[in-house]
Amino acid sequence: NDNDNDNDNEGSDDEMDKNGQTLHGDDYDDDDDYQSQSQSQSQSQSHVENDIDEDTLRILVSTDNHLGYAERDPIRGNDSFAAFEEVLLLAKRHHCDMVLLAGDLFHDNKPTRRTIHKTMNILRRYTMGPNPISFQIISDQKSNFRSTAAPYHTVNYEHPYMSIDLPIFSIHGNHDDPTRDGGDEMLAALDILAMGNLVNYFGRQDEVDKVQVSPVLIKKGSTNVALYGMGSMRDERLNRMWQ
Repeated sequence: NDNDNDNDNEGSDDEMDKNGQTLHGDDYDDDDDYQSQSQSQSQSQSHVENDIDEDTLRILVSTDNHLGYAERDPIRGNDSFAAFEEVLLLAKRHHCDMVLLAGDLFHDNKPTRRTIHKTMNILRRYTMGPNPISFQIISDQKSNFRSTAAPYHTVNYEHPYMSIDLPIFSIHGNHDDPTRDGGDEMLAALDILAMGNLVNYFGRQDEVDKVQVSPVLIKKGSTNVALYGMGSMRDERLNRMWQ
């Protein structure tokens, strides 16, 4: 009987791990796949780091994040925030110089306090840090970032009292466009984030009868980029301008 048991053990793919639990052949395949995937990610990360040079401007573009979508849904309520956090995580992982949000960061132009709070929490965790910024803004920043708190009117990483190592630039979309909320001044939810120095909000049009686009001129080494942006405008307003 002992010989039979020995033969059975020799012919089986099952083995004992260091904790005395049985490991099956399938477990080894999954472990090998995990190790192979980890090695592949490590090699990819190394490849990204090797590709970085002083002249390459690395921009991650994201759009239609719709933060706060279905936030009262017990199952899907956090989906928009998890997806946005993954965007910033990828930007960090791939050593991006900046993130460009191309509209509709929020699902509503009057997001709830919960949505604003969760968004600011995510932005603080991923945009603030000690690493130096490798590009410069060489255009008139006062014209570029008109919503930024006075007296600075500069890109957020140049603020003297905050350390930003992943700048985010954003325009508004048709879901989170500026509105007059109890006053004459038109404000968007992005204005709150810009006032908190968490995003660089550009491309808004403050005058009803005129469109003014001030490109953000970016320089990194020998690379020069002109970033044009114009937030969403209602068709009726555009129609009145052209008449």
